[in-house]
Order: sequence, then structure tokens, then C-alpha cells
Amino acid sequence: MISYVIDEIKKADIEKVRAYLKGKNYKSPIEDIFWIQIPEELLNATQKEHSASCGPYIFSLELGRDFIKLELLVRATNKIRCSCISFATVQQRNYGINLVENIYFSVINEKN
Repeated sequence: MISYVIDEIKKADIEKVRAYLKGKNYKSPIEDIFWIQIPEELLNATQKEHSASCGPYIFSLELGRDFIKLELLVRATNKIRCSCISFATVQQRNYGINLVENIYFSVINEKN
């Protein structure tokens, strides 16, 4: 798996990130796994073609005890296996990493 990881995060900061993600409804059916939907304009040709039957498309973000891990695999929420499921394009990867960094840095820099 290809992933982007921010590690060695303080427990209090992980809790802030968790609260933020839950508040923004990035939830998934699995605890501490959050789904980040990929905007339609960033989908590749196959994903756009399959969007009605397989989409929406998401990244999976995991919160661990002291890390955030963004898997750079674009998943379809309505199918487990399909040709539209693939590793992120450069644009998709940049979107996911930028979003995670923006969330992380904005949340840990909040004044309580």
C-alpha cells in the first residue's frame, strides 16, 4: 500500500483531529477510519465513467494512537473490485495530502 503518514502526534492533538473529522462527517462504518470523498473534477476517466455505479470515490484515513495515515488508493464506496479502483493520480494525491495537512495544522494550532 502507498500511504502518507504523519506520526509522533500528541494524544491531545489526535483527539482534536478525531473531533474535527467526526464533526465534518468524514465518518465510515469502522471506528477511527474516516472517508474523504474525492471531488468529481479530480476523478480519472474510468472513475468518471463508473461514477454512477461505483462511486462516490474516497480516500481512507486512519487515526492511530499517535499517527494519521492517508492511504493513497482511490476506493469506490459501492464496489470492492473494479477497474476504477486505483492508486491516486498526482492531482488526487496532492488533494488528499493537502487536505490532511490543512486539517492537522489548523486543528493543532487552534487556541482553546
